[in-house]
Amino acid sequence: MRFINPKTDYAFKKIFGSAESKDILMSFLNALIYNGNSTIEDLEIINPNLPPKVQGLKDTYLDVRAKLHDGTLVIIEMQVLNVQSFGKRVLFNAAKTYAFQLQKGEGYRTLKPVIALTLTDFEMFANRHQFTSRFVYREVSDGSIYPENDIELMFVELPKFTKEIEQLETITDKWIYFIKSARTLSSIPENMDNIPELHRAFEIANQANLTPDELEDLDRREMFIYDQQGAVALSREQEKRAIAEKLLTLLDDEAIAATTGLSLQTVRELREKMS
Repeated sequence: MRFINPKTDYAFKKIFGSAESKDILMSFLNALIYNGNSTIEDLEIINPNLPPKVQGLKDTYLDVRAKLHDGTLVIIEMQVLNVQSFGKRVLFNAAKTYAFQLQKGEGYRTLKPVIALTLTDFEMFANRHQFTSRFVYREVSDGSIYPENDIELMFVELPKFTKEIEQLETITDKWIYFIKSARTLSSIPENMDNIPELHRAFEIANQANLTPDELEDLDRREMFIYDQQGAVALSREQEKRAIAEKLLTLLDDEAIAATTGLSLQTVRELREKMS
């Protein structure tokens, strides 16, 4: 068996945002937002359609929207590239979703909470070791929560999740592992196969169930992601080298390497080149 990459837009939407994905999405959200408790009794997937065949930067993030049984709106996004001002975009999308609930003539009392669940294929919060983070409005001095705390931002940083198959304990672990590693698996892990919704997610992700056109589209999207990741990495390497060049007259090689994150060998080569 070979599985499509859940981190690509087409695959993510097919697994979690299609018309037949309701139970899968409920299990996924209960696991990530509510620690595996069956808090969500029902939900409606908003616009359960596959993404169009488009090219460009918009291919690098995913978006599934759902309305829970209590009216709470959940927007789920996965970002594979650490683009500029991404954190602002998350906040903007959450605020826009909250504000756009109101129709003409409706009062603020009709507003329902919004949860923005964002999964990233990079580290967003360098000073935090936990792979999940949740942000709400709080009072600065004593930390008390704002009474109408209707917007919550939740992040899952995939690189910080380092558990192997045999270490998976909770359903939260298993769903995150599925997102991060399904593409590398050749079969459904035994300790994940006993969860019906996860089994169904693996079935949808099985390449054998896709048409040649779908597989070709997925390959194109993955290639786009890899190309963009390479471009971002190259740009950052060039920035580090530019900083290192400015420090050559001020610091020794070890200090420059520690400051910029470049290898000591790279710094030495830069010094030789500039001398």
